[in-house]
Amino acid sequence: MVAPQPYILFPGTAREALEHYRAVFGGDAELVLHTYEEFGRDDGPADAIAHGMVRGPVDLYAADAASGERSVTVTGLMLSLLGAAEPATLRAWFAALADGGQVIDDLQEREWVASDGVVRDRFGLTWLIGYEGTSD
Repeated sequence: MVAPQPYILFPGTAREALEHYRAVFGGDAELVLHTYEEFGRDDGPADAIAHGMVRGPVDLYAADAASGERSVTVTGLMLSLLGAAEPATLRAWFAALADGGQVIDDLQEREWVASDGVVRDRFGLTWLIGYEGTSD
């Protein structure tokens, strides 16, 4: 099954955001950054990111919003990482995303014998992270 991949337009912070997500999701994840200058674009600063991606356990695509384009604002949407890795890895991701962000609902065991939590990261994205079973 093909799953949709988020493509996020940041307000001039795409490089910082993608480097952060690479660090969160795995230092060996592939990071690719292309500038406006490389793509021959003149609708933003030459060093702005025209297309970037992190490929690893979690794939994300992003760019800096061009002049006149709106950057990301998210309400009513969470990026779900339910069961996407082992519990210890998911707990580490939760903590790393919370650094500089805001814990909305702490990662905790629920009455239905699963653990989950919600965090909004420093770039404004909201993540639902969890796993089945009790903590190990």
